[in-house]
Amino acid sequence: MAVASQIASQTLPDFSAELAQRRQKFGAKVGDGIAIFASAPTAINHNDVEYLYRQDSDFYYLTGFAEPEAIAVFIPNHAEHRFILFVRPRDPEAETWSGLRAGVEGAVADYGADVAYPIAEFSEKVLPYLKTANTLHYSFGINRSVNEQILSLYRKILASYPKRGTGITAIADAKILLAPLRLHKTAWEISKIKKAIAISAESHQKIRANCKPGIYEYELAAQLELDFRRTGGMGCAYPSIVAAGANACVLHYVENNSQIQAGNLVLVDAGCCYDYYNADITRTFPASGKFSSEQKAIYELVLNAQLAAIAQVKPGNPYNAPHLAAVEVIISGLHDLGLIQGNLSELLANGLADISGDTEEDQKKEKAKIHKPFFMHGTGHYLGMDVHDVGGYRFGDRWGKLEPGMVITIEPGIYISPAIKAQEGQSEVSDRWKGIGVRIEDDLLVTENGHEVLTQAVPKQISDLEYA
Repeated sequence: MAVASQIASQTLPDFSAELAQRRQKFGAKVGDGIAIFASAPTAINHNDVEYLYRQDSDFYYLTGFAEPEAIAVFIPNHAEHRFILFVRPRDPEAETWSGLRAGVEGAVADYGADVAYPIAEFSEKVLPYLKTANTLHYSFGINRSVNEQILSLYRKILASYPKRGTGITAIADAKILLAPLRLHKTAWEISKIKKAIAISAESHQKIRANCKPGIYEYELAAQLELDFRRTGGMGCAYPSIVAAGANACVLHYVENNSQIQAGNLVLVDAGCCYDYYNADITRTFPASGKFSSEQKAIYELVLNAQLAAIAQVKPGNPYNAPHLAAVEVIISGLHDLGLIQGNLSELLANGLADISGDTEEDQKKEKAKIHKPFFMHGTGHYLGMDVHDVGGYRFGDRWGKLEPGMVITIEPGIYISPAIKAQEGQSEVSDRWKGIGVRIEDDLLVTENGHEVLTQAVPKQISDLEYA
């Protein structure tokens, strides 16, 4: 069987300038050091059948190179070789089975490398470059083979350092340098994210229109995947969640094998990946066209929480401002509905407390917050080449600030599991609420003056979701 892969040797006419600009900015951070990135390893699905290959995001961000078994080296202050690629050489027999390779020649001609070598020569060829740099920037990830080579080279350089007095003497995590660049999206990147969102938005609306009691969750999931692929996308950004009824109370429900029943809410969390950039959208709607009174109350509460959170997305606000706004609305709403009891001011103080530590005691306090049985996750995350994209959220006891060019999700939810347990001092939840799960998620771009809701084409008002 041929190796499952998304790779193909190709030139990058609309991408080369973007890549060059990224490497220039990254090189300024590396300075007199050297940075090394490894491609993602291939993974076996079962027996000898490989998963569809997807390149490591950091590697692709700097190189545009989608093939496995590759290593990129960046030495910004080298006189000639600032960008080096180690790749698989051309091999007509192997290419018959697995597709074309760029090869050493293509790595230079098509991908802009100053020089390229066969991957088998990495340890030998990279050693002289390591002797001229002061710090090695490398992230020890899932590519264990390269991890071991890097450690072996590092030990070799250290052992010979007394004879030369030059060469690397420390290893730093390359992600620390690269993440801030990836966090702030360029206009080119934003255009790709918007394309992924446009494809996703159209499919979300289609499956909502086609949903009816009696069909299975996997039928809707299959429609999503079909739409994502036939419109030019790479496929699903992540395993799609199509959760009917109580299945929606499982945050990462991916079985998608239940039949949708009359009266169910259907939670769909799905997004397309387009040119390595992702969408992430969640909508919840009634399969029968009408919310029950309890479903409507919970849905309205989640929607109000989301709108309050979205209002806090603006430059200069701390990253957690949207989350605190959502939590405040949810606690107040749950209290109004009688789902939590007590003094509202005290409940809000408990729920909004900023617990910055990571001790076992701090974790217990966080889990004990009054809203946690109903809303147990954060209100969003960064979005980009990775669905949960890179970038720091917190720096010690200080939250990072929202800045123009960041793309984030806003996704509060309420999940009343049939197995929900009351916290100490709280009443048991009435059965009429159990099995209701609602999440609403939009993707937002932080702009100079506020924000842009990139996913606004997907309806979420009750009047848009109900029908006779």
